[in-house]
Amino acid sequence: MILGISFDNEKDNSAFSNKFGFTFPLLSDTDRKIGLAYGATEPGATGNAKRIAYVIDPQGKIKEAHEKVDARTYPQEQLKTL
Repeated sequence: MILGISFDNEKDNSAFSNKFGFTFPLLSDTDRKIGLAYGATEPGATGNAKRIAYVIDPQGKIKEAHEKVDARTYPQEQLKTL
């Protein structure tokens, strides 16, 4: 399963997802807690999240980390790998 997470609100994420034809959920992290936990932002930062991706196994363990991914192409590339 692929999930995307953004600091934007649900309405903005929906528009972004529709614009680029995402076939996976794009979740809102408006309080930035997930971004902080996964290293996509630093405490007190105000800008956009880093475009990073993680492959998490069924037990919830991080198996791979990918920095600087292209959100438009990464999901399909990773699905081919998996």
